Amino acid sequence: MIMNKSFIRAHLTLTVDFANQDDIDLLLLHIISCDSSSTFGHKTIVSEIKDEVHYCVHYDNQAFDVYSKIEFPIAPKQELCNSHFRVVGTCSRLICLADDILRYGYNFFIWNPAIRKLVTLPRPGVTFRTHGGYDASIGFGFDAMTNDYKVVRIVTLQHEDEGPTVAEVYSLATGTWRSLGCVSPACGTDGAASNAFVNGILHWPVVSNGDGCYFILTFDLGKEVFGKIPMPKIIHWNPKWGLQLSVSENRKSVALFMRDNSCKDFMMDNRCEDSVLDIWVMKEYGRKESWTKLITLGPQGPERLLPRALCFSKSGEVLLLLTKEGRRELVSLDLVSKQFKNLGISGYKYCTVDFYKESLLLLDKSDAESY
Repeated sequence: MIMNKSFIRAHLTLTVDFANQDDIDLLLLHIISCDSSSTFGHKTIVSEIKDEVHYCVHYDNQAFDVYSKIEFPIAPKQELCNSHFRVVGTCSRLICLADDILRYGYNFFIWNPAIRKLVTLPRPGVTFRTHGGYDASIGFGFDAMTNDYKVVRIVTLQHEDEGPTVAEVYSLATGTWRSLGCVSPACGTDGAASNAFVNGILHWPVVSNGDGCYFILTFDLGKEVFGKIPMPKIIHWNPKWGLQLSVSENRKSVALFMRDNSCKDFMMDNRCEDSVLDIWVMKEYGRKESWTKLITLGPQGPERLLPRALCFSKSGEVLLLLTKEGRRELVSLDLVSKQFKNLGISGYKYCTVDFYKESLLLLDKSDAESY
């Protein structure tokens, strides 16, 4: 019975609102033990991985207790161009992984660990071999109009002059990539930029080709059209900025974590007293005037290092990485009391957190590999 497509569709309809991603009570942690890591802008690069990469699921509650540990398929780990996968995003119980954090890589997967199934995406249309150098960012979300999951890839080509940005979309229903042509409004993306999926729309921080200022590029998965949302303030492109988009605490709008690194060597992990982390939320989705700065944080702890924001919990607290005595600690920050709480995850140089929920998705996909 559970292989029946109607049953699976009904199961999904009863348990999740795809457009707003409500009813989320689990968090997926991706943690890596390594000798060192370096943060440049929005990207954290790890080296000399010492142990297995861990995926585990925690309850999104005050106790932050473990829900389950996840076994990752063995085969894809042996084909990496980079040292590890990154989590592009989670959407309605599926996880999208990419092998593109530093070097050009074309290993992309849609994964459902609850039923131990994995879909390997075909090679995209825009590669180094076909188009030369580029910067690419990816987003993952659900198209409620066609009941389909999509991976969208925006690629800024590195021509001699200011290269165009093109886009392509992968459909889980058809199992193929399709070109979307040039992106409008004209912009450029930093490699592996963060993305946020809210209200059926993907969001990335990008730089305008006109005035060189950041804005939020949007892509409506149903209508397949691009748009833009302004940043909370005018921000001219600078390699010292670290901009990360996330989902707001009510899951209905976007949040922006803005790290201003004033160190001369661009390294986000170095001590610099003038660096700050601003946390913004767009209170009313799409309305520029509703951008609200929730807090500004400076360097923390005896090392005086800037924290790294990861996401909001459902209670409205912010999850951050702090450095204490040379070790990274995952903490939550109560924005009212301004108090930090240690969540019991420490010693890892790399950590990401995403929303998660279990489901039967991919159960009926003939091209999904079991492990």
